[in-house]
Amino acid sequence: MKVVHLTSAHPRFDTRIFHKQCRSLAAAGYSVTLVVADGEGDEERDGVAIVDVGRLPGRLKRVMKTTQRVHEQARQLDADVYHLHDPELMPVGRRLKRQGKCVVYDAHEDLPRQMLAKHYLNKFVRRVLSRGVETYQRRVCRHFDAVVAATPYIRDRFEEFHPRVVDINNFPMQGELDGAPDARLTAAVGEALSVCYVGGIAEVRGIRELVRAMERVEHECRLQLAGDFKQLSLEQEVMTYAGWARVEAHGYVDRAGVRQVMAGSIAGLVTLHPIINYLDALPVKMFEYMSAGLPVIASDFPLWREIVEGSDCGICVDPLDPDAIAEAIDFIVSHPERAREMGRNGQRAVAERYNWQQEERKLLDTYRTLSR
Repeated sequence: MKVVHLTSAHPRFDTRIFHKQCRSLAAAGYSVTLVVADGEGDEERDGVAIVDVGRLPGRLKRVMKTTQRVHEQARQLDADVYHLHDPELMPVGRRLKRQGKCVVYDAHEDLPRQMLAKHYLNKFVRRVLSRGVETYQRRVCRHFDAVVAATPYIRDRFEEFHPRVVDINNFPMQGELDGAPDARLTAAVGEALSVCYVGGIAEVRGIRELVRAMERVEHECRLQLAGDFKQLSLEQEVMTYAGWARVEAHGYVDRAGVRQVMAGSIAGLVTLHPIINYLDALPVKMFEYMSAGLPVIASDFPLWREIVEGSDCGICVDPLDPDAIAEAIDFIVSHPERAREMGRNGQRAVAERYNWQQEERKLLDTYRTLSR
């Protein structure tokens, strides 16, 4: 079976869910092509042919012109199955269905609720947009052959109007980031212990509170930041905070760099703000911390609390309260035996439940049904 995965918004291989999907399908014997628009040219990687339609500046051009380029490339490839990864590709999927193709839509976010989180729009406009997107999404996606949802919550939303929906979660690959919890909780003489945050850095991802928390941490401890700031002005602002003296900013790091940062840390932070987009999300970094044997300090959202406290692998805090974050860091530093236990518990939870190998089976089962 020839399969084409389409994206107009994302670069080629990193830790995103569709990269894992492509690799797994290729390893299972499918002929897999990934169409991207990142301007880095064509190549083959991990058994996946990557076709680049070129990068255009600006979101509007991406939505209009890049989407058309992706559609033209999709038609040329003449695949058996087209798997769409961006909401602006829904019209492309509709055209492909009219041409008799098999189409899978991958819902990475709850798009109608995401519209409600755009606070630069007034409340009335947000509601109108949300209802419009909901109506269009239902009308178009009900004709697709299957829907893949990034979380159980999104799966439940699509199951209201589609008979074939599966949640395939972006859980880590077993063994990729495994570490030894026992090895990191004792610093050498004169050295400070470290906690880490890995991922894109933005206001809603809690960077202000993290840096301010470092001002309040009583023990000798540093914050390792591995990721790029989304806004230069925000980076310049937090660099003026007193807590910045206890921060080491590495910028973007590759997977080997992520492993190194986690290997040198005693806890992983994922204190995202309580906005609509995050409350029911399953952040891959949280599970990667667990896989690496790091106790997790996470936002106290009901879903996240169920995972963290249910697995006894960390501490949930108010992400808007730097004092609460600092208190959690101090607890990890001052209770090394308990921290080791939480780290081991997290690794066990990933090995038993929150791993890509289990999600891969669901993906392959879904594709087998498409060929019937």
